[in-house]
Amino acid sequence: MAQDPDQERLDALEKRIAAAKEAAQGPRRSHQKEDYSQAQLAWRMVIELVAGLAIGFGIGYGLDTLLGTMPVFLVLFILAGLAAGIKTMLRSAQDVQERTAAAAAKKEED
Repeated sequence: MAQDPDQERLDALEKRIAAAKEAAQGPRRSHQKEDYSQAQLAWRMVIELVAGLAIGFGIGYGLDTLLGTMPVFLVLFILAGLAAGIKTMLRSAQDVQERTAAAAAKKEED
């Protein structure tokens, strides 16, 4: 017994939809992913530096307000926050460099 013409059209439509979904979920261009990861890394480093400065400012200002020694602790803790932010940035950069080296070594093995 032959299939209903409507059923054949539905089957063909389902195949076309499945093919369109597969084409839409195809491989992404790698340079876009790489650009986004580099931008994400840059923003992460900027945020780490600004967070260190902000925390240092907050602690220094709070201590100066409590103790009445206005610029002393503010300057000291801003410098300490800057140093902590830079140290965190360098640690992030080293982590990324190690991951890149590991990926390159893995590619070389294959």
